[in-house]
Amino acid sequence: MKRIYLFAAMAMTGMQMQAQDYAATQDTYVGASLATEDLNGTARYVGMGGAMDALGAEISAIGSNPAGIGLFRKGQVSATLGVNIQENGMSFQDGSKTHVSFDQVGIVYSSRQGKESYVNFAFNYHKNRNFNHVLFAANALNGSAQNRQTVFKDMNGLFNHNGLAYSQLDDLYEGNMVLDEEGVLHDYAGESYDFTRANTGYIGEFDFNISGNIKNRLYLGLTIGIHNVNYKNYSEYYEVLNSTEISDVLITDNHKITGFGYNIKAGLIVRPVEESPFRIGVSVATPTFYRLTTENYTTIGTSVDRSAAKEDFRFNTPWKFGVSLGHTVGSNIALGAGYEYADYGACDMRVIDGRRYDWYNDVYYDDSSSDNVMKRHTERTLRGVSTLKVGAEFKPDKNVAVRLGYNYVSPMYQENGVRDQTLQSPGVYYASTTHYINWKDTHRITAGVGFSFDKFRLDLAYQYNMRKGNFYPFMPDYSAAYIDDETGQTVTLNNHCNAVEVKDNRHQIQCSLTYSF
Repeated sequence: MKRIYLFAAMAMTGMQMQAQDYAATQDTYVGASLATEDLNGTARYVGMGGAMDALGAEISAIGSNPAGIGLFRKGQVSATLGVNIQENGMSFQDGSKTHVSFDQVGIVYSSRQGKESYVNFAFNYHKNRNFNHVLFAANALNGSAQNRQTVFKDMNGLFNHNGLAYSQLDDLYEGNMVLDEEGVLHDYAGESYDFTRANTGYIGEFDFNISGNIKNRLYLGLTIGIHNVNYKNYSEYYEVLNSTEISDVLITDNHKITGFGYNIKAGLIVRPVEESPFRIGVSVATPTFYRLTTENYTTIGTSVDRSAAKEDFRFNTPWKFGVSLGHTVGSNIALGAGYEYADYGACDMRVIDGRRYDWYNDVYYDDSSSDNVMKRHTERTLRGVSTLKVGAEFKPDKNVAVRLGYNYVSPMYQENGVRDQTLQSPGVYYASTTHYINWKDTHRITAGVGFSFDKFRLDLAYQYNMRKGNFYPFMPDYSAAYIDDETGQTVTLNNHCNAVEVKDNRHQIQCSLTYSF
């Protein structure tokens, strides 16, 4: 049946030509993955659910409340190894269900300043984010298909199929599948799909701290953090089509993001009652300011039909605020609780507009500006996140400690959030995939045990991390209309796909060795 598009495909040609001159950004969902943090650090910190921001004297608190380093009375060196196991996981490409991880190493130097005051210096590295995860999802399509999204974009005037496609993936579909010999786009109905993705890599955080206390009542701390991003994923999207011309299609995508970022964290802890060990903590962290490089290599069908890109962009995470409580009972019991808040709707993808040269310091600087279209999309898609941390430590003997903790993270994604592939944004122009997941809340249950002997301490911890999400292979509802030239009636087509529930349940076992001096 012959179709007449309601919008002229040529109408958007100017916009597409202009898009060639844009530097890249990424989209909301990539930013959310980069901004998310794991519960990780020493085995003692993890065993108590991370609820040590006000208790202090724990090196892993360097990134959550820097004032906690001010409670140290002697120097300390610690290192942590971990084993991560994905529940019901599988091996795919470089991804596997089990892997060993170097999670933390740090040192604290404590210097007495007077009778009751100290100035402390600390350095700590920890794995802020562990990306290792293998995802599998499959479902029926009932006539919808990923290639139909490309056709519908053309019908809605988003690109000129005789010129530039709207995204990298659209370009592959247009040039290798949906365009016939006469230059007419064909949309093929889908029957089902299989999707498999292996994420690997990490974000490593290097924290440098100065802290101290005043008369053992007020503790102050400042931390400068440097983040190193190494993110990789490989995915295969296999779609079975209901067509005599083509039976199926396979899209493979190799994606990598690398780069660095920095932030500043400040905190204080106060004991409001001199005779009581009860203390209150407050902390704030600036956004992490990232400069990143994205690379992808994407194929359709065979390796001959491919798309590749490499671009730089900037990304800023939101501000983070925290309050915490801590209390000890004698030398046998320690209790901690904490609350953190960050508005992830304020994540900011930024375009690098150019470079300027500082003649005095002989340094080049990037000039960047917000991708305002993607920023508005992020505000609609992500929301404020609350993190609650509670933990306890009990010492039945002076050389043995038993720990329990719970850590809860509220959902980051709006329930109706969509990875919108029609935005006039570089984050879409450079897109090579269409899938996304709206993750729900996260529950972390932790436990641990510690043994002290002489100047050494050996700590073990276990963490069970649980979360569910809704997976979509592409936008769930996208429509286009045409005029039937025989009847003159407007016909509306819809490309609908249903969500599939996926899980990310993980087991983590850690071992830390600490030496005090």
